[in-house]
Amino acid sequence: MKQIVVLGAGYAGLKTVHELQRKADSSFKITLVNKNSYHYEATDLHEVAAGTQPKEKITYEIADIVDPKVTTFIQDEVTSFDPEAKTVSLKNHDDLSYDYLVVALGFISETFGIKGAEEFALPMTNVKEAEAIHAHILKVMDDYKENPDPDALNIIIAGAGFTGIELAGALADGRKEYAEHAGVTPSEIKISMIDAGTRLLPMFSDDLAEYGVNLVKSLGVDIITDARVQEVTDGKTIYVFGKDEEKTPHELTAKTIIWTTGVSGSPLVDEAGLKARRGRVIPTEHLTDADHDEMYIIGDVAAVMPPDGQRPYPTTAQIALAMGKYVASDLVNVVKTGNHLSEGFVYKSLGTVASVGNTRAFGVAMGHETRGYMASATKKMIANESLFKIGGLKEVFKKGRFDLYH
Repeated sequence: MKQIVVLGAGYAGLKTVHELQRKADSSFKITLVNKNSYHYEATDLHEVAAGTQPKEKITYEIADIVDPKVTTFIQDEVTSFDPEAKTVSLKNHDDLSYDYLVVALGFISETFGIKGAEEFALPMTNVKEAEAIHAHILKVMDDYKENPDPDALNIIIAGAGFTGIELAGALADGRKEYAEHAGVTPSEIKISMIDAGTRLLPMFSDDLAEYGVNLVKSLGVDIITDARVQEVTDGKTIYVFGKDEEKTPHELTAKTIIWTTGVSGSPLVDEAGLKARRGRVIPTEHLTDADHDEMYIIGDVAAVMPPDGQRPYPTTAQIALAMGKYVASDLVNVVKTGNHLSEGFVYKSLGTVASVGNTRAFGVAMGHETRGYMASATKKMIANESLFKIGGLKEVFKKGRFDLYH
């Protein structure tokens, strides 16, 4: 019996397990390793950070998905994996040996070496970090009553990419709650975004990107572009316009600074000696490591190249689910026949929709641009589809987004 070990229960890893279980027979056994007992919808972390959704709404127990007859779930932290010895080391359990390994270890916040970013900015890459952001905001607002420091009412988002835009919309929806804690009016809560780019949201057309940016601005969010952060201190973001280091530094002050400038793949990928850049590997057409055919690289640690070979596909939930489904099929074929599937992994995006708060969104779905309320409803249906693809109707009914009218 072949041993298949899956590292990580994000979209890609859990989808792989879900599909393998459907195809299970006596030819293989699955072991799934994940740090937490739950899977979380990473696309909704911004709502937990803003406090507009509780963590319970975006999480569900991995035990609900795992079939113990086929899969052994180990809740533990992966400390390393050795491609040559075919072993995985865990923090609190004995080493695991494998015949096939699926590396789906997810992402971490990327600070690009900017001074003070790790110490003084709040990352948003998992549920605990998202909850910590919300708790921090409320504490700062509560403290304002005792010490009315204007910076307590200021929130800075470093990074105005897709994640930053969604976070800004959710924070705008959360203004009423923050204001109640601070004893001020919602309009006194100032939200600012800062980004080095001059053209935001490059995944969208010029018109749609402009619509999205203006939608965020209409909520009273200040967006500063062509501004490169040089340093973050306690309560201060220092930046310059353009690329000239000699330009006069500018400052934004706030008691809350949230870091969304980018992410990189798990550092364990680099530490394993794979040919990686920022924790991401360019896999083969079968999503395996080029030097280790028994090792699959998927999710946020995979840099899958499109046919034009220009730049990797964005690491979205949509492509992660597609990778998980393909890998399960390919693995079963390898186990049973010794060969990969005749066709490699092919990805076709169904579109991308960005939410700007609970009832506003914009994006592309099924080849068509969509804006406003309809885009918001579409975004929630996409989230429900993601739930269904792994958790089935049970999780859709428990955790699905049906709040379409408020």
